[in-house]
Amino acid sequence: MARPRKFDEEQAVEAALQAFWTAGYEATSTQDLCDATGLGRSSIYNTFKSKRDLFLLALARYADHMSTTQIADLEADRPVRDKIRDLLEAIITDEVDKTDDRRGCLVVNTAIELAGRDAEVAALLKHDYERRFAAIKAAIDAGRLDGDVARDKDAGALAHAVIGTVSAIRLASRSGVDRAGLQAIANTTLTAL
Repeated sequence: MARPRKFDEEQAVEAALQAFWTAGYEATSTQDLCDATGLGRSSIYNTFKSKRDLFLLALARYADHMSTTQIADLEADRPVRDKIRDLLEAIITDEVDKTDDRRGCLVVNTAIELAGRDAEVAALLKHDYERRFAAIKAAIDAGRLDGDVARDKDAGALAHAVIGTVSAIRLASRSGVDRAGLQAIANTTLTAL
């Protein structure tokens, strides 16, 4: 008879997410996951099957949380320029104000580390990208209809630019670019709107 689990799987996934976010997939050992979750190796493997499966759960959780938050902000009843400006400013603030925590974004980090050689990770990231793209494009299309964005602007191209700008801000910050430099990146995209 199997013993009942005496831990919260959701808390374990969250703890693993923090470990992966700090060190990346490759550099996070099974022992690191044991230390982070407080679980033994057998509990991790019996529950999550593998380090990779646990990572996919953690990455999916992170991507869903971040995208859900951003999409909710984009659906607010405000001019699209304000929504995009606030989105980019939140990213800048997140990067600059976390001077003791320069982990960046788990999605961006994972895209760099794994997407080129792991089809399942790439598919998860593509799904997340498409979800954010659809929300940003819808907000820009609404802005085109209400006159906040010129009607001749390509909403799809602008949505790709906004997502690319978010990644650029994250990467530039990790390279040591200061707030003024990050703001310049954001302003360039805002000008395109």
